[in-house]
Amino acid sequence: MKSYRIKDVVHVNRLVLSENTSPNFRFRYIDIGSVNDRGQIDIPADDISFESAPSRARRIAPFGAVVVSTVRTYLRAIATVPRASDPLVFSTGFAALEAGPELDPRFLAYYCRSHRFIDEVVSRSVGVSYPAVNSSDIEAIPIPVPPLEEQRRVADFLDAETARIDLLVDHHWKLLSLVGLREKATIRDVLQVHDQGDIRGEFKGRIPWLGSTPAHWGAAPLRYISRIQRGASPRPIDDPVYFDENGSYSWVRISDVTSSGKYLTRTDQKLSSLGESLSVKLEPGELFVSIAASVGKPVITKIRCCIHDGFVAIRDPKVNTEFLYYILLLGDAFDGLGKLGTQLNLNTHSVGSIAIPIPPEVEQREIVGALNREMCSSLALRGSLSRQIELLVERHQALITAAVTGQIDVSTASGRGIEE
Repeated sequence: MKSYRIKDVVHVNRLVLSENTSPNFRFRYIDIGSVNDRGQIDIPADDISFESAPSRARRIAPFGAVVVSTVRTYLRAIATVPRASDPLVFSTGFAALEAGPELDPRFLAYYCRSHRFIDEVVSRSVGVSYPAVNSSDIEAIPIPVPPLEEQRRVADFLDAETARIDLLVDHHWKLLSLVGLREKATIRDVLQVHDQGDIRGEFKGRIPWLGSTPAHWGAAPLRYISRIQRGASPRPIDDPVYFDENGSYSWVRISDVTSSGKYLTRTDQKLSSLGESLSVKLEPGELFVSIAASVGKPVITKIRCCIHDGFVAIRDPKVNTEFLYYILLLGDAFDGLGKLGTQLNLNTHSVGSIAIPIPPEVEQREIVGALNREMCSSLALRGSLSRQIELLVERHQALITAAVTGQIDVSTASGRGIEE
């Protein structure tokens, strides 16, 4: 199999927005944080004008091109540009790769997702706190170039086999969703059992989402029993000056919260002293909630971290933090504020208006203790499903690497038995 340098068979950074672009030109801006390590691009819900866009919003990558992050390369932010109704403009922190006539665009996309390519990018990166690679270094990376017909066979094979793996991953995510429903049912059951034998009052005016509660329980809007603080982001978020792998505070993204259970224990990035000074710092034991994308997901942090404006921190609560976590986990509290799981953005006022039941402190501790015991099996199942997802994702990656480097004959292989 012949091998060439990327620059010999690929157009790199061919298109860019000029400084003469109309200030009214509108587009969706994709920064580094919008591309994940699974090759997915989170296209913003709102467009922006050239005039108001960050200075790094200059890279144009057409449909079918591959964007490769040249900064924070350890995040493996690499994706194929999807078809979009509005123009997409990427940060100059990406390199845009377009297949030349010798390459099938799908083969190029798969090669850029392979371990071989990613390892080359990471090894050529420089910098400790904020590793980055030059586009010229990417151009020098070797790429195997089999005949076009073989490339198409490889791409067809990977289209089919990775789709099969992706279906399994989606199935496991659905199972995780069912685990979440089970957890919510458990919370309701524990509250129901705990309330038995008491005279219940119809506090519909104060807790419309919960219904009747024991007569001796209090109720108050969340803003009356805690301090609601929205997160903040250093801008532009892909500027290397804001990150340091040896920093004291971890940087929380929506994906970190989505993959977490009750507690946040790690993230992939850390902020520099400057970065953390421009965000909102949380200490271990504090509770925060997602108010964008996966609306209403509560998490208690176990680490020092900083949150952006897609989260609100619920600080200094006058109720048990774990009790408040379980109440918010029900999700019913967000009814009327917006449909859960959508791109709707909430704010501190809407979150602060949520009515919260307030049992006596002793009962709060009893409820938390009962829920912690009841949730043990649920947490174990959640952990098992998460590990299976990780294994499937790794299998996905290993299969791509084996196919594009010629380690398997795609005309006879089924994709089974591929190992890292």
